[in-house]
Amino acid sequence: QVRLVESGGGLVQTGGSLRLSCADSGRTFNNYDMGWFRQAPGNERLFVAAISSSGGSTYYADSVKGRFTISRDNAKNTVSLQMNSLKPEDTALYYCAASVAAFRTTSQTMASMYNYWGQGTQVTVSS
Repeated sequence: QVRLVESGGGLVQTGGSLRLSCADSGRTFNNYDMGWFRQAPGNERLFVAAISSSGGSTYYADSVKGRFTISRDNAKNTVSLQMNSLKPEDTALYYCAASVAAFRTTSQTMASMYNYWGQGTQVTVSS
């Protein structure tokens, strides 16, 4: 069973940084590819970043490439998203998600490929 809990969201000024974390209380965390998605009010849920189960592969949306870094610690059952140079358009509810096959099927950007989701953590970037 995978149970994901996000933390680390908050209010930050343009240009600032935040680090989001997602913890899994289950025992099979290292079997899952992990992803971060975000959803602004009235918009669809969008892919942000993903990391393979081993941590050896990462993938980013063009909008965050060079500013965000995804990482994971399988010993601690956590995945993190370091967000730098934040912009007002990064404002959204951020979700972490787990997938059994996202990277194997090269579908890491598709929300439908993720089997488990957290409740989300709000990130607000003021201008």
